[in-house]
Amino acid sequence: MSRKFPKVIIYAVLIIGALVTLFPIVFLLINSMKSQTEIVKTPLALPKGLNLQYIAAAIEKIDLVPSFLVTLLITVVGVLLIVVISSAVAWMMVRYKGKASTVLLLCFTASMLIPFQALMYPLISEFDKMGLKNVPGLIIMYAGFGLSMSVFLYHGFIKSIPKSLEEAAIVDGANVFQVYTRVIMPLLKPTTATVAILNGMWLWNDFMLPFLVIGNKPLKTLTLSVYFAKAENGQYGNAWDLVFPAVLVSIVPIIVIFLILQKQIMKGVTAGAVKE
Repeated sequence: MSRKFPKVIIYAVLIIGALVTLFPIVFLLINSMKSQTEIVKTPLALPKGLNLQYIAAAIEKIDLVPSFLVTLLITVVGVLLIVVISSAVAWMMVRYKGKASTVLLLCFTASMLIPFQALMYPLISEFDKMGLKNVPGLIIMYAGFGLSMSVFLYHGFIKSIPKSLEEAAIVDGANVFQVYTRVIMPLLKPTTATVAILNGMWLWNDFMLPFLVIGNKPLKTLTLSVYFAKAENGQYGNAWDLVFPAVLVSIVPIIVIFLILQKQIMKGVTAGAVKE
């Protein structure tokens, strides 16, 4: 009995934590299938049926399709840049050891401690002067901010890869690019999955940078479209039957991707942290 008691407590805490975590998603889901009147009167009640007309109306009236495509473009290109640059930099730092590599690693690690708010206004000002206060500029910003953690994760995993594999490939006639693409990158799949999903979730859900860079321009991200639809002076400020479905549409893709890649994410985090 004494041994089972701690397990009961552990399971109870885990169940409560799971319920607390899932409640906002369930609340969002059930209210995405209700009318405005039902949401206001009975926000916690289940919908009368599987009514998808409110989701379709939100997609049409808030114009979520262009926002979805813009967000998808920013996320895919940004993640690709982060993966390619950070993996290549980490590989070079591990293989070409020296003071420069050590200092560079310390710089990447230390940059994770710098809050974005400290760089926000000067960064936006400089990008505005260069004419990059737009979607391409936003992608460049994301690529820069995502490098520090990604390099740290890749660096820890690459240290465990035997150098003999690369030497054997070079003896067989492979050049540096072929060694990187055909030997190193296939071995980095767990860490790459972790880097991709962590940065992908950040880019997909981020509000601050798109708000500062894009603002209320015609082509907006999903978070901006939902924000301006719900803003105080927005056209649909009190239309909860549009806002709830819009939020649901914006978060479903990244949740699905996370559920598919969750095993690889855990492997990558463990490998990148422990082997460092």
